[in-house]
Amino acid sequence: MIRDFDEWLMNFKNTIVDWDYYVNFPKVYSNVESIKVELNILNSLIGSKDIETEFKSLATNYPEIIKVIPILIAKREKEIAIADNKEEFFFNFNQPNYSIDEYCNFMRKTGLFNLLENHLVGDLTDYVKGIEVGLDSNARKNRTGHLMEDIVEKFIVDAGYEKNNNYFKELKKTEIEKKYDVDLSALSGKWKTNKRFDFVIKSEKTIYVIETNYYSGGGSKLNETARSYEMLGTQAKSIENFEFIWITDGQGWKSAKNNLRQTLESGVNVLSLKDLEEGILSKIIK
Repeated sequence: MIRDFDEWLMNFKNTIVDWDYYVNFPKVYSNVESIKVELNILNSLIGSKDIETEFKSLATNYPEIIKVIPILIAKREKEIAIADNKEEFFFNFNQPNYSIDEYCNFMRKTGLFNLLENHLVGDLTDYVKGIEVGLDSNARKNRTGHLMEDIVEKFIVDAGYEKNNNYFKELKKTEIEKKYDVDLSALSGKWKTNKRFDFVIKSEKTIYVIETNYYSGGGSKLNETARSYEMLGTQAKSIENFEFIWITDGQGWKSAKNNLRQTLESGVNVLSLKDLEEGILSKIIK
């Protein structure tokens, strides 16, 4: 495919984020709802004048409250390690492995008792909603990758391909070899291991493996990515009826355009979202 590289790069997207990108509120509400009973039990400690005694009583009568303690300090993990001078603790909150006194000590030392007894929060369900919003925002980086995959998948479907029939999502190298009786041993580097490809499309004659990514910002990773996909594209050409397609976009490439240009000029199928909008998949995949 012949194209003007600078003009092609100029059409890269400024963003691909949608309305749900920043916070997945249904997930936030669902997570809080699942522990609402335990949080409401702990609410009875707000403003307590004898919080340690009351906590021990609650933990004895309602041991299930122990499992929600980690989220109160913004931790999803149910095992938390603590170093206290020369002593180490490994608290398990799903299957308590210390006495109630030690969990009471955890609440005191982490500041949770101070939060509750001094009425610094009015309701733990609202408090945890705020924590969940914060934790969910930390997942944005992963959401960008999944968002790019979702966008590309819509174009694959629009091109007439059917999921789990003639296109598949996240197939490993060994799965491709077994499914289509193809030898992919020519792939080397990280591709030699059991690499998982974002998409695999099977046309009448050819297997197409597709990798997708979006970069809003620059960095050395982009150069490494371009070189890696250039190598993969070159190796793919040595395998009969097997092709590699790389779909990428984002303003980050403007800081690493030389490597992207080199990959494109090496003959690798490099596509942008603008290309997909113009229906190029139907022209490439035959």
